[in-house]
Formats: sequence, structure tokens, C-alpha cells
Amino acid sequence: MRFYLAVALVCLGACAQTPNHALIYSKEFGKSPDLAEPEPSVLPTARIARAIGFKAGEAPTPAAGWTVNRFAEGLTHPRWLLELPNGDLLVAETDTPRDSGGFSGLKGLAAKLMMRYGGSNRGSADRIRLLRDTDHDGVADLNVHLVENLHSPFGMAYRDGYLYVANTDALLRFKYPLGEDSIAGPAEHLTDLPALPYNHHWTKSLLFDSTGRRLWIGVGSNSNIAENGMEHEEMRAAILQYDVESGELSVYASGLRNPVGMALHPETGGLWTVVNERDELGDQLVPDYLTEVIEDEFYGWPVWYMGGNKDERVLAQGIDNNTRPRDPDYALGAHTASLGLDFYDYPHPSLRHAAIIGQRGSWNRSQFVGYKVIAVQFDTGRPKDALPVTLLDGFLNEKGQARGRPVGVQALGDGAIVVADDVAGIV
Repeated sequence: MRFYLAVALVCLGACAQTPNHALIYSKEFGKSPDLAEPEPSVLPTARIARAIGFKAGEAPTPAAGWTVNRFAEGLTHPRWLLELPNGDLLVAETDTPRDSGGFSGLKGLAAKLMMRYGGSNRGSADRIRLLRDTDHDGVADLNVHLVENLHSPFGMAYRDGYLYVANTDALLRFKYPLGEDSIAGPAEHLTDLPALPYNHHWTKSLLFDSTGRRLWIGVGSNSNIAENGMEHEEMRAAILQYDVESGELSVYASGLRNPVGMALHPETGGLWTVVNERDELGDQLVPDYLTEVIEDEFYGWPVWYMGGNKDERVLAQGIDNNTRPRDPDYALGAHTASLGLDFYDYPHPSLRHAAIIGQRGSWNRSQFVGYKVIAVQFDTGRPKDALPVTLLDGFLNEKGQARGRPVGVQALGDGAIVVADDVAGIV
């Protein structure tokens, strides 16, 4: 069996390796990262790769033994993916909500300009697209808009004839028989989701537990380190739990600054997430991380980071918490923007049960990091204490421009991996 990446772009020959320094800072990766001393700053370091997209004939570089092809292109900021039980692929075409405040004042204006330079905050398509490969050649031959007029949709989940969609401010569901190429019926509003100003981390990810009785929702913080006050952080920086039968919404686990990708480990059934950590403590702080999420556990934000390290800036705001948090399982490098997560449940000799992670890439570090799809290898349900394997690289060109930025990832049942590239507009 030949393994391949059904991801961003065609790579028909030798593709040049482009500069990417993520693993130079290898001490930021693994089960016991060597943390640098904090270097607090009023503003984060700003170095963002200009978004230019891939040109015809250009491609990222796959790992040895893998090939890459375009599954679909010409999309508008595709960020998140869901494989349906019949093999169809859904893509959330989405961006920052129009009414999102983000940072306030001059800091907010600067952040928005940098986001646009890097390929975001240019208006949200607010839709979900259906892709279907009917002849199994690795290219979608059906490409249609399934649901439109949403509000910065992100997370998607499917169960028992219903498609669940997480807008930035509400959980919806649609009656949807598998195989249909449109949804005619109206949305059913299930519950509001936290979206008060500033709605800083606007994405809301979704995942059903193994029973289908509860739906987990990843909700990021409304700030960097609660500088707007904890009253703006109610039911945020957490994974929420929605009971499908009762409609009750509650906190499943807390202290997770921005938990985005979520996945069930295929061997243990445990819930895992990747978390984007805080800014403005220097180039090498704080590493994003991959961790198992245990019900009712506290993971530290905003007071603590990477286990038992207290953020003095938060203490200076008069916020403290003496509850020792749970240590994260595996550090993924500072400012790598680790977003997508899925487990590889296919008999590959080295990737069996590995965590596949899309690292969208830094915007606030003096040297670029991330801009990769990586795999963290697992053994008996736990991460190995080793550097991650790079599966797909070369999203930066020799000038440090972003030809693409990988976000959502999905490991398919046939061994392929699909990746949403929101700069190139390609899946």
C-alpha cells in the first residue's frame, strides 16, 4: 500500500525545501520542554509572513514516501474539515466575524492589519462546502455549497441524521441525510455560545464523545492573559460540554487558553486537544501544547503556564489561583499556532495512532516557526518523548512569504490526510 497526503498541492518532482526553523528550538518540543526565562513586553514581537498563496506548479514538500495532490482549490479561506461517515468531506469557509472586537484601541488596529497581511480578517464566506470524490482519484469532482449564511462557522459534527455546526456565537443543527448535496431545511438553534465582546478567540470547535450523548465545544479565551477582566471570560478558555438530550451546557475542563483541534485517541478513547498558549513573554514562551483532557481538570490559564509556572503579569492584575494545574502532555513550540488535530488510525509503520497536527505558523516571533503539518508519535496511548515528524513543509518561500498556512487536518480511513490551507484556498 502506498501512503499519500491528499492535501494541499501537487508535488510531481523534487520540491525545494524552504527555510523553516521550528525544530532549531527543539527544547520547546516534547514531554519535558526546557523553558526560557520570561521576557515580558507591552506588545508582542510582530513578524508575520506576507500571504501570497501558491502559484501554478509550486508545492509544499511532503515527507519521503508520501505524495501530495490538490483535492479542491479556489476556496475562500478554508479552515476546518469533517469527514462524514459516507466519505464526503465538509469544509468550513470562514474567517474573523465582522462584529468581533478582538484587541481594543491601537493594539486592536495593529492586530487587524497584521492579520490581513498574513491572510486573515478579510471577510468571512460564512458557509460550509461539500466535497465528494466519486471516482476515487484523489480529486473532488463534486464541489457545492452545502450551507450558507452562517456566522463565522468553524466546528462541525455529524450524528444520527443531523449535521451540527458551531457558529462563533451559537450551536446549530440541520437535518441532513447522508449523500444529499444540499440542505433545504432551516437551522435548529440549540444553545448560545460565549461571544461577548471582544470575542477575541472566535473559533468554536466540535467533537462528539464515543456515545454520541455529549458534544464537546472548544472555546478560547477572550484575551491574552485576562487583561480585560475575568468577567469577560465566563465559560471561556475551556472545553464545554453540551448534553444532546437535556440541552444543558456546562464546563468539561478549564484553564485551556485556546483549545482548538480535538480528537479521540483511537486506542484509548481519551479526549485530546491542541492549545494555543499566551503571548508577550518572548520568542520561546509559551509553547503551544498537545494534551489529554480530563473531566473537571484545570490546566492553568491565566495564572499558570506549562504546569507550575506562574505568570507574574497576571498576578500584577490582582488575579491569582493557588490550584496547581494539570501538566500538559507534550509541548509543540512557542507561537507555532497549532490548530488542527486528528489521530492517524491506519497501519502505517511509524504513524500508527500518531497525532497529526496542523501548525498554521507564527506571527509574533523574530524567526518564523510552524508552517508545517507534523506528527507526534504515540506508544500505548501516550506521546513518545521525541521530536515530531514533519509530514508537510515548504509553506514558506525563500523570502519568508507564506505560500500557504495549514490549519485543519483530517486523517481518512484509506490512509490519506487532508489539510485545509486558508492562504492558498486549497484543500
